[in-house]
Amino acid sequence: MPADPQKSSLLLHRINNTATSGATTATACQKRNWSPPACAAATTPVPDTVSRYHNHSVGPNQCCSSVVQQIAAPVSTVWAVVRRFDNPQAYKHFVKSCHVIVGDGDVGTLREVHVISGLPAASSTERLEILDDERHVISFSVVGGDHRLANYRSVTTLHPSPAGNGTVVVESYVVDVPPGNTKEETCVFVDTIVRCNLQSLAQIAENLARRSNNNNNKTSSSSPSS
Repeated sequence: MPADPQKSSLLLHRINNTATSGATTATACQKRNWSPPACAAATTPVPDTVSRYHNHSVGPNQCCSSVVQQIAAPVSTVWAVVRRFDNPQAYKHFVKSCHVIVGDGDVGTLREVHVISGLPAASSTERLEILDDERHVISFSVVGGDHRLANYRSVTTLHPSPAGNGTVVVESYVVDVPPGNTKEETCVFVDTIVRCNLQSLAQIAENLARRSNNNNNKTSSSSPSS
């Protein structure tokens, strides 16, 4: 479902119930030149081995959605950023800080995340549910904190792009609909944040891949000829 940034900012105002934060999500995207694209789910093939991770049990007062992002970088490069449960702020620019409070990065680890001002949250306590380095799957659930997006659970998968040396990232979630909001409003709002995060991830991973390629080219050109 495509997200209209202007509409999303109004939904943020409703969810947050503050007069000053209505444009936070859309403005943050615009400052970084991230315009939410049309959802690629219908045109991007997702293997059955991947799609099964995105089957969520959705309750009567919950909504569920997914966002797909193409990244022109190898899966290994993207995964090196995504798998860092202790450092979501590396690409999630709505996160102000993150501290691991229990665990050492394995499944069951708890982190406390503080977000930038203006969002319908101040902090979030999150539990690592899945970390599969072989299949490139990571999942977390929100188990506490000061926010209105209750029972949020996210699953992110990576798989090679069928078009070549790239990566397809799929992030899906299920979350309770806050009182006073509709399922559509909640999904549009969360979709916008997820898209911003994944577009940021694409920029970071693609820059890493370019630097790696440049370094490899320099090494090759400086090697003595046989």
